[in-house]
Amino acid sequence: MTDVSADVNRPGPYGACPPSVQSVPSEASGRRRWRVPRAVRGRRDPGAGWWPAPGGARRPPAPGGFRWRLAPRSIRWRLTLIYSALFMAAGAALLGFTYLLASRAAPSTAVGGSSSVSGIPGGDGYAPDPPTLTMYAEALRADQLHQLLVEAGIALAVMTFASVALGRLMAGRVLAPLRTMTAAARRISADNLRQRLAVPGPEDELKAMADTFDDVLGRLEGAFEAQKRFVANASHELRTPLTLQQAIVDVALADPGASVESLRAACLRVRAAGQEQARLIDALLTLARSQGGLQRREFVDLADLVRERLPDGAVVAGGSHGTGAGAAGPQEGGGHEGGGPGDGRPRVRADLGSAPVLGDPQLIERLVVNLADNAVRHNVTEDGESWVRLWTGTEAGRPVLRIDNTGPVIPREQVAGLFQPFRRLGAERTRVQPRGKGRPRDGLGLGLSIVTAVATAHGGTVEAWPRSRGGLSVRVTFPPCAPPLPGTDRQGVGSAGR
Repeated sequence: MTDVSADVNRPGPYGACPPSVQSVPSEASGRRRWRVPRAVRGRRDPGAGWWPAPGGARRPPAPGGFRWRLAPRSIRWRLTLIYSALFMAAGAALLGFTYLLASRAAPSTAVGGSSSVSGIPGGDGYAPDPPTLTMYAEALRADQLHQLLVEAGIALAVMTFASVALGRLMAGRVLAPLRTMTAAARRISADNLRQRLAVPGPEDELKAMADTFDDVLGRLEGAFEAQKRFVANASHELRTPLTLQQAIVDVALADPGASVESLRAACLRVRAAGQEQARLIDALLTLARSQGGLQRREFVDLADLVRERLPDGAVVAGGSHGTGAGAAGPQEGGGHEGGGPGDGRPRVRADLGSAPVLGDPQLIERLVVNLADNAVRHNVTEDGESWVRLWTGTEAGRPVLRIDNTGPVIPREQVAGLFQPFRRLGAERTRVQPRGKGRPRDGLGLGLSIVTAVATAHGGTVEAWPRSRGGLSVRVTFPPCAPPLPGTDRQGVGSAGR
């Protein structure tokens, strides 16, 4: 007899046998059979055979192992099955209802036109009695009902299979626009966002979805283009001070006999360019912070923020409150109310009413500063004088800040572009600073874009329109909020982050 004790641990088609499996001889045939311990019986490892892993731990199922999938993945098959199931349910209900009506109908036992009834037991001319007729009618009716049920069931089964084919055909026709949209959407990438689905057909749900997707693609295209312009403009604006600094240093180093005064002047110009670059970086950080949402919320009053930022010599009206239509903003005409300093700067007049806002105080302060600085920076004389007017109050329960200023005539179609990053109207909106040796001070091109980002982060809106005689009017509206109660913490519930 062949000794098979050495083959116990030999790898087989189901893996190697563990030591717990014993090889014992069979009493009937004399062959050896395997004795599996009770603890490991029935435990199959799909990844490595029938036996558990060493130490008793089971291995995880092999990836891609066989699994039954009861539900089809294709929505076309699911719609087909739904159509067929509904058809079969409706057909079964109709069959049951018909069978019920036929079974409840009273059997007819009337025999007319003949003295004998064919098929009834008896000889010719035999007239059966009524009980015999009734029994025969009931038997015949039972046979007819059974035949009706069988034939209707066969017809229902045939039509159910036909409904599967028809349902698959109709589901394919219904889902054909979806396949077209899927193929078109796969061809669209970040490089060809101008392509659209443009699904033709009636104004149904599928076309509405395609039109919505096209609108989303349009907004994405605009966002990508704006981002590209922003990166290009920011790179240009950041490179300009660096180029200026390098040129100043190269000129100073190229002069072997440079004096201390010339070197000092070069250092001052390099420092000024560095400060300009630092201002630009701070403005970019402020823009990114305002576009990232609010980190904290506090109750602030627009009137207090504007009052703290008014220049010397500004005229402040006596705390009027605007409530509704009667509280219109500052009216155009007549800049003589200011009484500002006579040094060439525009006259500033403020009419400050309470306008509580729930938001980030630093961002709202930056909004006020940017609007006021823009109104002063791009101001020109109108009828021999220049002025800036600020107004705060509430309109229909919403806090409002409005700033009007004199200035150059701005085309109405160019107003929206002023609120884009690094967009300037042109040289006519720059003014020469007396101390700058004719150097125009046109700002960084980020002031009004920061205003828009801050207002959007607070749920507000920014409206701007040109004045008929030159200049710009800007109105910022914030969502309504209840001011904090006296004696309570100013931060209130808004101190938490998003």
